[in-house]
Amino acid sequence: MATYLAFDFGHKRIGVAVGDRITGTARPLPTVPTANQPDWNALLRVIGEWRPQALVVGLPLDDDGSEQEITTAARRFAAELARRSKLAVHLADERFSSRAADDALRDARSSGRMTRRVRKGDRDGEAARVILEQWMASAPE
Repeated sequence: MATYLAFDFGHKRIGVAVGDRITGTARPLPTVPTANQPDWNALLRVIGEWRPQALVVGLPLDDDGSEQEITTAARRFAAELARRSKLAVHLADERFSSRAADDALRDARSSGRMTRRVRKGDRDGEAARVILEQWMASAPE
């Protein structure tokens, strides 16, 4: 089975999701906190646990496709992730993934699938799920 991990890079937290090509679906994993820099040990543990075929990092862009300040940091994160994991890392346009994540969390709460309050890291993991599902749907096999 072709398993993939996706990362929604942020300065405070990194959202993580796992998915597979067979179903084309993904699910959020626990968020990895960052304190001035990514927790590489935690990230490499997740990679070791899931043994993905490749990794996907969301590339934050403005609505018009232009880069923003965090885009450079996300590119650096992706390059370092590739170096440390020795896996292929794909960049995926993450425009609107946070909005889609907010919508999914709101729907889960209103339908009763999620009975607890939304926590800070929920949005990051859900955004990583959206990024990965969109990437799997559009990437060549």
